[in-house]
This record gives sequence, structure tokens and C-alpha cells, in this order.
Amino acid sequence: MKRINEYKKLFKVEGAINLKELKTTYRGLVKQWHPDKFQDEKEKLEAEEISTKIIDGYHFLVSIAPETKEAHLEEYTKTITESQVADYHHKSMLLEVTFTDGNTYEYFGVNHKLFLKFVNSKSINNFGRRNIFKSFTYRKSKKGTVEA
Repeated sequence: MKRINEYKKLFKVEGAINLKELKTTYRGLVKQWHPDKFQDEKEKLEAEEISTKIIDGYHFLVSIAPETKEAHLEEYTKTITESQVADYHHKSMLLEVTFTDGNTYEYFGVNHKLFLKFVNSKSINNFGRRNIFKSFTYRKSKKGTVEA
């Protein structure tokens, strides 16, 4: 959640993410902080750092935007209903789940208590479907690979 709020603040996004507005803001920030605009080496290094943060933030916010999630809803639904949980990692308030179809999703705001319930449940797949996969902000972090 901290990462989401940090990037929303950077792009001055309040509430739901609008991709058109986000793209306009992104372009303006990239122009403002492009390293080639600065002559001083110290300012140029700072601009490179800020530019990288802007680019990362843009891609991150696009990945959690309602429009993006809606466009990939069918694929996501298929993954969480037909695939099993193959692996998972929890750090701070982030739960990363890899499914047997190879797709990996990050779920934001999953506290340690809920994670322990997930891990200790009789069926992590059912528990995840009921309590995590549709309840928390998520994004696809890695694309599935198909093996022949």
C-alpha cells in the first residue's frame, strides 16, 4: 500500500486511476525531469533518479488501474479458478502468489495475520479465492510460461 500511495502522490492521483490522465501527467513529468535538460552533473544524476522513479511508477500504476484489470479479467479469473497455488512469498504487506499456469500476481495490503491463515488453511486455493484473490488490490508481476 505504501508503494501505491507513493506513486499516486507522485502523479497527483486521487481515487481511482484514469489511464488517460495518468499518461498525460506521465508525459509532463518525463519532459520536466529528462536528464538531458540539465547541464550540471549533480542535477543530471538527480534527474536520472527521478526519471527512473517516474517510469517505474507509471508502469506500476498502469498495472493496477481498473481499465487494465478489466481488460485482463477473463485471464485472471481463469488463473485463480482453474490453477492451483504453486508458490507464495509474503513480505511486509505484499503477498506474491505463483500459480501452476506460471502466472504470478502480487496482492497489496495482506497483513501477516491473514497470511498465516492462508498458509495454515486446509486448502490455500479455496482460502485464497474466498479471502484474498478478489478482495485485495493486485497486479500481474510475471507472465506465465508454457512448457511443451
